[in-house]
Amino acid sequence: MNAQSLHGHLDALLLAVLERGAQHGYAIIEALRARSGGVLDLPTGTIYPALRRLERAGYVSSAWSVVNGRERRTYELTDAGHRALAGQRSSWREFSSTVSRFLDVAEPPSAPA
Repeated sequence: MNAQSLHGHLDALLLAVLERGAQHGYAIIEALRARSGGVLDLPTGTIYPALRRLERAGYVSSAWSVVNGRERRTYELTDAGHRALAGQRSSWREFSSTVSRFLDVAEPPSAPA
């Protein structure tokens, strides 16, 4: 799946990954890949700009840390990020439910008599 297919949903996915705790960028990419069964194999050029956007919005904070002897930027949800994720989940459920009414139909409704 390419980044364009995720338009409008990537931020929610990143917030959901960070809900489990602070992670560095590569770990976030790996979590997306693992939790999606390999479907979401997104490049760093997609993830890092999105993380910076979320940080500017106040949903994510970051700090430098040393992981296995290497300096890495670690990201974590802020309180505003937790609230944003809750709102995104609610919007997703409503959107998904509405779209399912159309796409999950086994056969078209019969025409009125």
